[in-house]
Amino acid sequence: MTGLAMPKPDAETMRRRDEIVADLARIVPGEGVVDAVNEMRAFETDGLTAYRQLPLVVVLPETVAQVAQVLKYCNDRNIRVVPRGSGTSLSGGALPLEDAVLLVMSRFNRILEVDYPNRCVVAQPGVTNLGITRAVEDEGFYYAPDPSSQIACSIGGNVAENSGGVHCLKYGLTANNVLGIEMVLMDGEVVRLGGRHLDSGGYDLLGVMTGSEGLLGVVTEVTVRILKKPDTARALLIGFPTSEQGGQCVADIIGAGIIPGGMEMMDRPAIHAAEDFVNVGYPLDVEALLIVELDGPAVEVDHLIERVEAIAHRNGSTTCRISGSEDERLAFWAGRKAAFPAVGRISPDYMCMDGTIPRKELPKVLAGMRELSEKYGLRVANVFHAGDGNLHPLILFDANVPGELEKAEQFGADILRLCVRVGGVLTGEHGVGVEKRDLMGEMFSQVDLDQQMRVKCAFDPNHLLNPGKVFPQLRRCAELGRMHVSGGKLPFPSIPRF
Repeated sequence: MTGLAMPKPDAETMRRRDEIVADLARIVPGEGVVDAVNEMRAFETDGLTAYRQLPLVVVLPETVAQVAQVLKYCNDRNIRVVPRGSGTSLSGGALPLEDAVLLVMSRFNRILEVDYPNRCVVAQPGVTNLGITRAVEDEGFYYAPDPSSQIACSIGGNVAENSGGVHCLKYGLTANNVLGIEMVLMDGEVVRLGGRHLDSGGYDLLGVMTGSEGLLGVVTEVTVRILKKPDTARALLIGFPTSEQGGQCVADIIGAGIIPGGMEMMDRPAIHAAEDFVNVGYPLDVEALLIVELDGPAVEVDHLIERVEAIAHRNGSTTCRISGSEDERLAFWAGRKAAFPAVGRISPDYMCMDGTIPRKELPKVLAGMRELSEKYGLRVANVFHAGDGNLHPLILFDANVPGELEKAEQFGADILRLCVRVGGVLTGEHGVGVEKRDLMGEMFSQVDLDQQMRVKCAFDPNHLLNPGKVFPQLRRCAELGRMHVSGGKLPFPSIPRF
């Protein structure tokens, strides 16, 4: 676990492990409980593989009733619970705890309904992101958010992390495409938020749950909106002599009022790694490669391609290739989608960061990352959602070399501090988890963090759901409820107290 501090295991829970395992086996019979050490190894980490920890026990429920019973059982006995989807979280959001039940939702893997008149799909949380598109593509529909891990990541995990993808610039993140969820609270109560409509009255609890990283409840059903595929989609592959010129081109395209379906950028190390991996014909003599996809009616796409070409030329582009067929368009994206595994071929280990900045700061941040690379003596490959400023620097290191993991962590922390310093945020779609937990103070004041914690307390007053994630300091809900009394008088005495 390196130097990462996690909540101290509860001695009473550890002492009663055998009893807990037996009780959970009665709730989820058959092969629903995994408690052997060797079998639990498969669940000891998630996409942030630098950190590993065996759970107390693994439970794989198959019904909503089982999820509710497990949570109520744990709530009544003060046992911690860590929800887990497909385990692709890159921020350690599904990292187990030694004294916690790991609640794995992978058996919730069915699409329950496809509703074309209302343009939505009702799915269980274990259905993969790509699985939703595959279910509706024969009728000309698709699900817009498309993370690079879409072949594996679950829709429930997408809700937990508010995942994005290459097409989120135009069509939005998960939060913009989820219509409703069914969820189970820590006390076992089953509730529904939203439905098959775009907006609900009252508090935006659906918005609160989307991106809540498993801290507030366990999602058991998701209703997402699906979109009709555009009439035409074509992509441009544009090369630049410097990353700064590519970054400026991004800003100029958006500034011209053009909103591409997707706009992604890679620097030289990522370009070479991706091309070696998929062989799609990426230019290897450029420092930055921009993929711009335009979609809509054919006449509109043709017009926008001319405008983007002109903007790229004004920014010093040295190569511009336009897809002439659907296969060629998909080939352009194949390299970008494979960038993460491709980089794994050129380095024993890498750490994928996730920060978001204002677009106009892109050249400055890229230059800053180069300086940090020299400072730490570690290479960095950049792959990012250029259109919305969501950066994914890949820090290359070798965990077998003493001290390199720690250097990579410090390098990543400095990148995120730089993002915040220029007006950005710590995360765009990977979440805070444990990776960015101790950096929350860089972006939020203690007042901000206390207010966020109050939301947590409203859903989970005993802090049993996914503790040790997101918040840099665990605090009891009672501490947050204290009020300052001066002269024997409460502040704002006219406000009703509940």
